[in-house]
Amino acid sequence: MLTDLSPPGFIFATGIENSYPRVGGRRVDEMEKCGHYRHWRRDFDLVGELGISFLRYGPPLHSTWLGPDRYDWSFADETFGELYRRDIAPIVDLCHFGVPDWLGDFQNPDFPALFARYAEAFARRYPWVQLYTPVNEMFITAVFSGLYGWWNEQLRSDRGFVTALKHVARANVLAMQAILRARSDAVFIQSESSEYFHAENPAAIKPAELANARRFLSLDLNYGRRVDSEMYEYLMDNGMTRAEYHFFHGTRLKHHCIMGNDYYETNEHLVSADGHTRRAGEIFGYSVITRQYHDRYRLPVMHTETNHIEGPDGTQAVTWLRKQWANVLRVRNDGVPIVGFTWYSLTDQVDWDSALREDNGNVNALGLYDLDRNIREVGRVYRQLISDWCEVLPTQSVCLRVPIVMPSEYDEDCGRRQRQQARLRGRSSTMAPDTSA
Repeated sequence: MLTDLSPPGFIFATGIENSYPRVGGRRVDEMEKCGHYRHWRRDFDLVGELGISFLRYGPPLHSTWLGPDRYDWSFADETFGELYRRDIAPIVDLCHFGVPDWLGDFQNPDFPALFARYAEAFARRYPWVQLYTPVNEMFITAVFSGLYGWWNEQLRSDRGFVTALKHVARANVLAMQAILRARSDAVFIQSESSEYFHAENPAAIKPAELANARRFLSLDLNYGRRVDSEMYEYLMDNGMTRAEYHFFHGTRLKHHCIMGNDYYETNEHLVSADGHTRRAGEIFGYSVITRQYHDRYRLPVMHTETNHIEGPDGTQAVTWLRKQWANVLRVRNDGVPIVGFTWYSLTDQVDWDSALREDNGNVNALGLYDLDRNIREVGRVYRQLISDWCEVLPTQSVCLRVPIVMPSEYDEDCGRRQRQQARLRGRSSTMAPDTSA
């Protein structure tokens, strides 16, 4: 189990947004828009100034992965070398909403196997990296690309959604298997959007129920959990084959996983009788929805993304941070093993107010720092929150420990022993039936 060993403690994290979907004929590169390519050393300075040792981060896939088994590691070598030097543990996003032009989009059936080779190549090049999110927000990736028509393939159909979903979920599973071949004690922190759909009126109950079943599909496939009969028919009716479905039930990866879930003010929806949705705002909140996900998968949890616009009086982001932290403590006090929290992202973002669909250059005040790298009030409050709670949580929790080896410990005896133990556990688990699903 993930909690058998003694790690650093609770994972306080932030992230650097590395989205790169295609929208129409243009590539949207948030690292470029937010100035990270120019200021990456300063950005890493800011992480240290916050007292943070964990960073959600990944190389830009579209400019790193040049073709099958062809890679340009130049930027990754610089940045990951610096993270190693600073002893910052990255939680590596390998695929964040887009693929290189030569691969096309998420409808391409070649994507999963090719991506797994990329993931293994990365893991072997940076063997000290332990924490991974192979495919970020699989559900959102498939919805925005295959169902809403916003990104990448820009399809608006259930078949487009199911095709994207089965490919990204398979890519995630194959990548986890490939990374474990290179790093036997790798830990996978799924960053998945936690959603809920509220019926607007009695006539909307049925479409809301369908939407609430569909929200679990990415993690059901990833963790090899059998879907209900209605969702099985939905998958079969929209292009998934029985063989493709059964692939997900032959994996034994749950014991390497943390169920990372994201929550924003936009994650709850009102559903009308015709199935259309609109924002509902915060109704249930993070703690209620997280309990639903935890009850389903019974895995350690990490709050992997949240943020809020600063607002005209500068207080809305701070209020949201305090509310999310109160929800984390509520989840913990209810007995759910929660291992970490993330404000996402480190700096403000650009054009997320239009879900990246419009190239307006709008700076969204969502970060701990602005784009001039000046700290915002929410950054000051988060820094103090970390200082106040970092020593308290690991000693007052049901389960807040992950077997993490920090970069500086990779070549130490403790790191070597953990990898050896993980290899032995991996051999024995291949001989035992998987009853965890």
